[in-house]
Amino acid sequence: MTDDENRPPLVLLHGLTFDRRQWDPARRELAVLDPARQILTPDLPGHGESPRRASYTMAEVAEAVHDQVTAAGFAQPVVVGHSVGAVVATTYAARYPVRGVVNLDQILLPGPFGAVVRQAEPALRGPDWRRVWDGLVAGMGIEALPAEAREIVTTATEPRPDLLLGYWGEILSETDEDIADERYRALRAIGERNIPYRWVTSSEPPPRYLAWLRDALPEVVVTVLPGGHFPHLAEPATIARLLAVS
Repeated sequence: MTDDENRPPLVLLHGLTFDRRQWDPARRELAVLDPARQILTPDLPGHGESPRRASYTMAEVAEAVHDQVTAAGFAQPVVVGHSVGAVVATTYAARYPVRGVVNLDQILLPGPFGAVVRQAEPALRGPDWRRVWDGLVAGMGIEALPAEAREIVTTATEPRPDLLLGYWGEILSETDEDIADERYRALRAIGERNIPYRWVTSSEPPPRYLAWLRDALPEVVVTVLPGGHFPHLAEPATIARLLAVS
C-alpha cells in the first residue's frame, strides 16, 4: 500500500441539533486537497437520519458512533468533533482505537455554560424551551458567516427538547467536579496511548482551563483561529488544510 492508502480515515462529528450537512464545505475542500482520504460524516444519535434514543449519555453516543465507524470498515480513524461533537470525539478516543483527535471550539468542562444550562432546566422542560436554545444560538456569531454557511446553520438543524436535555444530561445530573474527573480520566487515557490531540479554539483559552488541560494531556496542541463558533464553516479551507495533515 502507498503512504496515502495507509493514512487514517477521518470521522467528522457535528454539533448539537445539527447534522452531517455541516461538513459539506470542509468536505469539498478536502476533496481537492486530499482526494484519496476516506471520510465518514455520520449523523449523531437523534440527529438527521439517525434514530432517536431514550437517552444520550456520552458513552452511549460514542458507542453508537463506533458502530457506524465499524460498519464503514474504519479501524483507527482521526475523530474530529465540533462543539458537543468534540466531547463525543474525546469520549470516543478514550474508549476505542483512534489515530488522533481534533476538537473544534469546545471547552471540555461545564464552567459558566454549565451554570446557564442548570439555571435554564425548568424552561427546557416546559413550553419555553426554544427560547433557551435561540438565546444560545444568538451568541454563536452566525451573522458573520459566509452566506452558504449561514444557510447551513439555519436549515440543517432540528432543535428538540429531548436532544438538549439528553446531550446536556450529565450537566444536569452531575457536579462540575464529577464531570471534570471524567474528562480528566478520558484525556489521560488518550495521552497514555500517545494519541495526538488538537484543540482549535476561536479565542485565547482561559489560563486556568489551559493549565488543567495540559495537566491532563501535556502534549495537547492548541490552535487559536479567531472567529465564531463554527470554524469549519467560517474557514472551511483552513480546517481542511489542518485535517489533511492529521
